[in-house]
Amino acid sequence: MLHEPAVTTGKDLAFPFKRKLGARLFIAYALFYAGFVAINLAKPALMEKTVFMGLNLAVVYGFGLIIVALILALIYSRACLKKEREMKGADAAGRNA
Repeated sequence: MLHEPAVTTGKDLAFPFKRKLGARLFIAYALFYAGFVAINLAKPALMEKTVFMGLNLAVVYGFGLIIVALILALIYSRACLKKEREMKGADAAGRNA
């Protein structure tokens, strides 16, 4: 059985935007994660300190990393979808002119 794409795709006009946005969001997340690593390297005892509802900084920061990753993924998805729709509309308008 031959496996082929279900849909043929054309050129992604929004690719430069997606690449730039993805790089920026990656850098933002990497800096946030680097803060977690830096605390663990410089002052590991600080991670044991209770900061929120009986939870220590390690747990709160860890959950923060997960939540921030999900939020950044949603931002990326929504921004890319919006840009693709803009580009599709502009491309269609250009063909009709």
